[in-house]
Amino acid sequence: MADDKIEIGNVNTPGKTERVDRAKYLAMRKALLAILPEAGPGLKAADAKEALLPHLPDALFPQGKTAGWWLKAVQLDLEAKGTIKRAPGSPVRLHKAGPTKD
Repeated sequence: MADDKIEIGNVNTPGKTERVDRAKYLAMRKALLAILPEAGPGLKAADAKEALLPHLPDALFPQGKTAGWWLKAVQLDLEAKGTIKRAPGSPVRLHKAGPTKD
């Protein structure tokens, strides 16, 4: 069924999309937006992963399994959409780009 997939982009490859599991994407998106600060410099990616794990449904991410992959996929999609931003420099730090609906 087409409704179980969602098309996502990638800030690193503009114009290219992938189809991924809708439920996992939406759960990760909600968790990520819940824990990211409103302004920079933001959370390091590793810290973001630790902070969002308690927000993920165990049915989709048992014991946090595959959370790292989904975090990166959602991060790159939300960066491409302008929903979140990456602070300059290293390590990668993420924050919201502005008010969100979630």
